[in-house]
Amino acid sequence: MRFGMMAAALLGFAGMQAQAQTPAPQAQSQAQLKTEDEKTVYALGLSIGRSIKLFDLSPAELEIVKKGMTDYINNAKPAVELETYGPKLQGLAKGRQEKAGQKFLENAAKEKGATKLPSGVIFKELKAGTGQSPKATDTVKVNYRGTLTNGTEFDSSYKRGEPAEFPLNGVIPCWTEGVQKLKVGGKAQLVCPAATAYGESGQPPTIPPGATLVFEVELLGIGGQGADVPRAQPAQPKK
Repeated sequence: MRFGMMAAALLGFAGMQAQAQTPAPQAQSQAQLKTEDEKTVYALGLSIGRSIKLFDLSPAELEIVKKGMTDYINNAKPAVELETYGPKLQGLAKGRQEKAGQKFLENAAKEKGATKLPSGVIFKELKAGTGQSPKATDTVKVNYRGTLTNGTEFDSSYKRGEPAEFPLNGVIPCWTEGVQKLKVGGKAQLVCPAATAYGESGQPPTIPPGATLVFEVELLGIGGQGADVPRAQPAQPKK
């Protein structure tokens, strides 16, 4: 994304957030969207919000963003040069993701029943299974739900209404390690550090760079034909 486009996205989202702070019944908000243009513009706001939510802006920072938005729209002299600070946006987002992820991992490790695996993955059994546990070379059938640490859901086999089936050594390392600890019928929460998930690259636009991920995984069976899950590719090693 070009720096000007990113800035516009940030500023637009700040205005949307400021308006959202004013209490208003949901029905009334929906009723205000009368035309197709209004609904499309609202969708633009949702898209911007989703794109920059990873910045985790504080109320004070939102006020700064609002100031930047006002200056940009009114062609006022900016307080800083976009060419200088625009390139820092990606670093800011990445740093905040890593900080939030580390804090989330530390808190998850303190929960009752949680175990920290050698890779740093936090494993917490939610439901005990019976019988065998899969090996890394096995094909497994699972139901799962994946979220960011802020609770935003980015994938769910439950919503698709169909379990996923794939070779366990063909998915992200967090799953390869964590699912092997389940028995058939069991369910667990896996908190995956970025290094065991999608690394510094992420999977835009749904998974930010350096993101810690949270999965609830239910092991339904072992064996079968197997099929790769589209998002479930191993993180590329650093060069």
